Amino acid sequence: MEVQRHYLEFERPIGELEAKIEELSRLSDTAGEGAFDSEISAMRARMEEMRREAYATLDPWQKMQVARHPDRPHFTHYVAGLIENFEELHGDRKFADDQAIVGGLGRFRGEPVVVMGHEKGHDTTTRIKHNFGMARPEGYRKAVRLMDLAERFNLPVLTFVDTAGAYPGVGGEERGQAEAIARSTERCLTLGTPMVCTITGEGGSGGAIALAAGNRVMMLEHSIYSVITPEGGASILFRDREQAPHMAASMKIVADDLKRLGVVDRVIPEPPGGAHSDPQAAIAAAGDAIEQELKTLLGLSPEALRAQRAQRFVAIGRAGG
Repeated sequence: MEVQRHYLEFERPIGELEAKIEELSRLSDTAGEGAFDSEISAMRARMEEMRREAYATLDPWQKMQVARHPDRPHFTHYVAGLIENFEELHGDRKFADDQAIVGGLGRFRGEPVVVMGHEKGHDTTTRIKHNFGMARPEGYRKAVRLMDLAERFNLPVLTFVDTAGAYPGVGGEERGQAEAIARSTERCLTLGTPMVCTITGEGGSGGAIALAAGNRVMMLEHSIYSVITPEGGASILFRDREQAPHMAASMKIVADDLKRLGVVDRVIPEPPGGAHSDPQAAIAAAGDAIEQELKTLLGLSPEALRAQRAQRFVAIGRAGG
């Protein structure tokens, strides 16, 4: 996929250096081939060093910005990179087809699977189509239908989570948003086939856990997982959204903290500069991790899978304090 250049606040020195490299490259084209090759190589090496240094010391607020980066790979990119013969299935058979959650059948490295996840969209048109990844009740009911299908045909379920949260509008509440999220979460927990969940960007509140109550829950290194956005928490506790960076640090929303608390089982390393800097490498790393985790689950009986899943969630927070 083509990567657009959007620089976060802490990335601006990197962006300025990249602009200088591009300018010098244009001068090199007019001055003759190889005229500034050594200078360009040195600047590129320095840029990569700056990127590694910046991403090695991110605080929770900065990680949240990376998790929301507009160039970060989305569900459709993971499907394109990891799933062969993907056939999308539409609708919840009750009300409508919610495009905030996309799912269907396909093959993951030779294994038939049901795959689904949140899709935010990448431009104005697709963001409106997918409602910025904020699912309505029919989206979660579609997820339940897909999990029912997976169990009927004994297929593993792979989910990719990237949402700020469930749609909070009046229509969602009228159609039973809370009940739909609860039913989807319940179906994850009762599923008799392996379920591997990967948080690829934002894991926001019930909208995320409705697709993330699996046997294995992983998250990319610079993704986040939280009960509420830092801005929302700051508005409630401090009546001041400017306190959001403080909230982000206090809420333990980043991968290392969540791994220590047992909320997630595995942290998937991202390329230097985050998943948006090299989407193909990030997608491949996620695929390798999913394959490894799935292999450990495929031989388990439905009863063993349910028991393992229950024990996993009961144990959250007991280790690490």
